[in-house]
Amino acid sequence: MSIRVVLAEDNYLLRAGITGLLAAVPEVELLASVEDQESLLSAVAQHRPDVVITDIRMPPTHTTEGLVAAALVRQQYPGTGVILLTQFADPEYAMELLRDGAEGAGYLLKEHIADLDELTRSLHQVASGGTALDPLLVEALVHRKTSSEDLALSRLSPREREVLEHMAQGKNNAAIARSLVLTEKSVQKHINSLFSKLGISGSTDLDRRVAAVLALLDSRAKAG
Repeated sequence: MSIRVVLAEDNYLLRAGITGLLAAVPEVELLASVEDQESLLSAVAQHRPDVVITDIRMPPTHTTEGLVAAALVRQQYPGTGVILLTQFADPEYAMELLRDGAEGAGYLLKEHIADLDELTRSLHQVASGGTALDPLLVEALVHRKTSSEDLALSRLSPREREVLEHMAQGKNNAAIARSLVLTEKSVQKHINSLFSKLGISGSTDLDRRVAAVLALLDSRAKAG
């Protein structure tokens, strides 16, 4: 089954580039390509896509039109996933996107959008109700939190922080084990430990892997 997408990006060249990338993914159908918030909301109402990909900064003020549109889409069309595109790994924007839940939400840096495998993986994750967070966002978050007074994060071991970063990239235990040269059993042990230290129980409605990252984002927002 194809993933039906609406794209919003005010930069013509970037919009054309992303359009070309999406055309290269057989399972993706681009329904509309627009350049501002009003056109985006209109296209979503008309086409009811599976996923919206939108820049954060769009006309007329080039501030947070895309972020506002993303919130409206998630409220009005709960089954539609949203991927934010941005130039900066800003935890505040990510927290705003995820404030109403992590299901069907993504945050990708524009510098990584040309990675077709990453783009395809993110689309599949968000379309299926999962979450896709850019690795640089997680890295920035972890480094910023490391210097704070957040007790939960300070209790994580360096290896647990590494596992958390890979988890936020959507990797399963086998992929994490390959990346860190560990056994899958050892990876699971680290994951269980960091869940415990972050106070994430098995009864959460969110995927516990995503909930771990959300706990850090929420802590960052409160600290700010």
